[in-house]
Amino acid sequence: MKKVLQIPGAPSPIGPYSQAILKNDTLYVSGQIPIDPATGNLVNSSVAASTRQVMENICALLKEADMTADNIVKCSIFLKDMNSFSVVNEIYGEYFRSNPPARETVQVAKLPLEVEVEISCIAIK
Repeated sequence: MKKVLQIPGAPSPIGPYSQAILKNDTLYVSGQIPIDPATGNLVNSSVAASTRQVMENICALLKEADMTADNIVKCSIFLKDMNSFSVVNEIYGEYFRSNPPARETVQVAKLPLEVEVEISCIAIK
């Protein structure tokens, strides 16, 4: 049976989807954008600040499933502009000091709410 995770430590979905789904020992985290869950506002002062907020949102969902970033096995990063790659990569790397997960990074034409970065992931206990 799947368990829907809906927690106050991560932003509410902006559409008909769940923040994350826990199925057995696998957590599927929906694409996270840089919404501050405390205020509901976008964190878009810089790509670095946006990326950090996205990663903090992911960490909040992981915590609810009794996991950490070490449990992540796969990430997908979507960028508005591939020229932001190095900045996003630097912030992202702070969350994976050793044995980083598999991932891909792609530039897309448009992201929800005109954000610069969106990241989804899969984590396993």
